[in-house]
Amino acid sequence: MLNKFMKRGHRKSKSESIDNAGVGFGPGNVTVNHASRATVNSAESQAVTLSLPLNPGGVIEILPFLRDVAVSERPALFLRKLKVCWVQCDFSDTLKGVREKEIKRQTLLELVDFIQSGSCKLNEAMQEELIRMVSVNVFRCLPPTAYENTGSEAAADPDDEELYLEPSWPHLQIVYEILLRYLVSSETDTKVAKRYIDHVFVLKLLDLFDSEDPREREYLKTILHRVYGKFMVHRPFIRKAINNIFYRFIFETERHCGIAELLEILGSIINGFALPMKEEHKLFLSRALIPLHKPKSIAVYHQPLSYCITQFVEKDYKLADTVIRGLLKYWPVTNCQKEVLFLGELEEVLEATQAAEFQRCMIPLFRQIGRCLNSPHFQVAERALYFWNNEHIVSLIAQNRNAILPLIFEALEKNIQGHWNQAVNGLTGNVQRMFQEMDAELFEECEREYFEKETKARHLEEQRELTWKTLEAVAAQAQR
Repeated sequence: MLNKFMKRGHRKSKSESIDNAGVGFGPGNVTVNHASRATVNSAESQAVTLSLPLNPGGVIEILPFLRDVAVSERPALFLRKLKVCWVQCDFSDTLKGVREKEIKRQTLLELVDFIQSGSCKLNEAMQEELIRMVSVNVFRCLPPTAYENTGSEAAADPDDEELYLEPSWPHLQIVYEILLRYLVSSETDTKVAKRYIDHVFVLKLLDLFDSEDPREREYLKTILHRVYGKFMVHRPFIRKAINNIFYRFIFETERHCGIAELLEILGSIINGFALPMKEEHKLFLSRALIPLHKPKSIAVYHQPLSYCITQFVEKDYKLADTVIRGLLKYWPVTNCQKEVLFLGELEEVLEATQAAEFQRCMIPLFRQIGRCLNSPHFQVAERALYFWNNEHIVSLIAQNRNAILPLIFEALEKNIQGHWNQAVNGLTGNVQRMFQEMDAELFEECEREYFEKETKARHLEEQRELTWKTLEAVAAQAQR
């Protein structure tokens, strides 16, 4: 076990090759909790060690190829080869156990070909041992993540130059490929497979999403998606388990490496929701997806999150009000980059919003947009002004201009008079001309009210200054 805690010493930069195994595998187009990181039970590990197919000299026995033996002998040989793959190799030292590593790697490759070819149907015993071999190899204690070592607040950053790569990936990748080929095989009987790919197995897979290695998370995403599609009995459980990961991330740790991958899986799941939508799914939107806008590390997973949110609104337009008010609730106050992300997502949601739902939330919405228009950060102001480039949003604004223009007229005038960025000034002028063309009379009325308000404010300021000067004069005379 000491070797597993030494994995942190094997850090590699992004510039190194992603596929250290030299195997042309990958997830391709195949579309829990951190505190409980999975590990193999010590008793099970001991049983694995005692039952390895070793020859009297203590070296791994070299077995014949599956294709070279009779069909009747292949099941027994397949089981023996699975036991060879139980051997845990030490990747902390590249010069240690080179022969054993290569034997195991070649054996794993042969198992991939055997399962993919379908030359021999896997019986129940073979499937049980296959899943056991996969479990022994992939379910392990994950090494401490970067934020645990450094105390940093952010989760895994995709731009981190010192991205951690799993040292045992040359073997681990092929084990994942074996599991994937087993799941996608038409020969796999779901009724038999679900005895071994059970809830415990699924939970341990979900635990591994906290791995720092992006290659592992990509395989896990593909595999979990296949499990969800193949085993209907597991679907509610998988959704509930993912919910629990999100809750822990949002309300406790705000640290998890695999939130983006889990959201990508959910995006595909949400796309397949039947209508009318179940109450369970609506609760998931309001209790898990919308609060995911709260953590500081939202930039890492914002794109798949935005896709999930938009899918809900496109499927049920009545959810637009819930989503928009949820975004306003978690709107960032001091993080301008996060604010730009929110504005982009808000535009996508508004594109799928109908007039009735828009009217329910337009007052608080455009109060917030007005504040964004006056943001000293030019990207925030610019992104808010881009809303008027969207035809659907402009049509919604035009239908409700009597309520919207008074809310943002002052912000537009302040930009024209004093915003430091020329691009923002130009875009603001375009928006003002658009409102004039929509309704010149309303625009003139708002302009008149704005100047009256400004005149009154200047008069109050002059009165205040005069009062202070009078008090200063009285105080000076009293001192004399």
